[in-house]
Amino acid sequence: MKSMRSWLFVPGHQQRMIDKALGLPADVLIFDLEDGVPEAEKDVARSRVAAALDGARGGPMRFVRVHEAGSSELDADLQAIARAGLQGLVLPKVQGPEDVLQVCQWLDRHETRAGIPSGGVGLLAIIESARGLVQAPAIASVTPRLVGLMFGAEDFALDMGLFSHPGQGLVNYARSALAVAAASGQIRAIDKVFTDIGDLDGLAAEARQARDLGFAGKAVIHPGQVGAVNEIFSPTEVEERWARRIVEAFERRADEGPATVDGRMVDRPILERARWILDRLEGEPNDQQAD
Repeated sequence: MKSMRSWLFVPGHQQRMIDKALGLPADVLIFDLEDGVPEAEKDVARSRVAAALDGARGGPMRFVRVHEAGSSELDADLQAIARAGLQGLVLPKVQGPEDVLQVCQWLDRHETRAGIPSGGVGLLAIIESARGLVQAPAIASVTPRLVGLMFGAEDFALDMGLFSHPGQGLVNYARSALAVAAASGQIRAIDKVFTDIGDLDGLAAEARQARDLGFAGKAVIHPGQVGAVNEIFSPTEVEERWARRIVEAFERRADEGPATVDGRMVDRPILERARWILDRLEGEPNDQQAD
C-alpha cells in the first residue's frame, strides 16, 4: 500500500517550486491550479503542471488540485492535465457526492484516450463547508476512485461565520467528524494545513493530535514540514514489533480462531489492524529530511 502521509501543495505557476518539489520526500505532491494561482497565471500553471506530469516517473505521487465542480475553469484544467503522468485529482469545496461524480464522469469518458488505465486516476475530496461535512459519509463511499477526504479549515471557518481562526472546539469536532466519515468509507482522512511554517513544534503537536483522531496524513505547504509529518504518521518501532508478533501468532495457528499473545486472546479485527500497520511500513520510501 503506497504511503500517503504528507501532501505538499505546490503552486502550479512557480516552475522553481515544481522542480524542487519533485525531488522532495513528500509522499504526494498537489500541483495547484486553484487558490494558489493568480487569475492571470492560470494558463501558465496548466502548461507547467502538464509538463511536470509528462516528466520522469518515480518520486512522489502526482496529484493536481483543480477548480471546484461547477466552475468555468474546471474543464480547462482537466483538458490540460489528462495525461499518463496524472495519478490523482484533488477536488476542492466538495459539497456532496454529485460534485465527485461530475469529475468521475469526465474521467470515464477521457481517461483511456489520454493514455491512462481505466480507473487509474484517484480522487481526494476537500471538505470545506458545513454542508460538505454533513455530506461527508455519503461522499466517502460514492466511488472506488476516492482515496481520501481532506479537511479545509480556513474555508470551513468562513462558512461557519468565523472570520478569525476558529476555536479549537469547533475545529476538533469537524476533524473528528471527517475522520469518522472517511473510516466509514474505508478511505483515508487527511488533516488540514498548519499555516505557521516557522513553528515546527506546533506542527508536530497538531500532527500527533490528528493521528490520535484517526487521520492517516496531513497537508503541508512548505518543504520543511514534510519530514515531521512523515515521521509522525509512520508506525513506531513499538507498533511494528507488536504487529509482527500478532501476525506471527496467527500464522502459527492451523485454524481461523483467535490467537493468544502474552496471555491475551487476540481476534481477527486486531489481526487486520496489525496487517494494516505492516502494509504501511512496506509502502514507505526511505525518507530524507527536506530543507
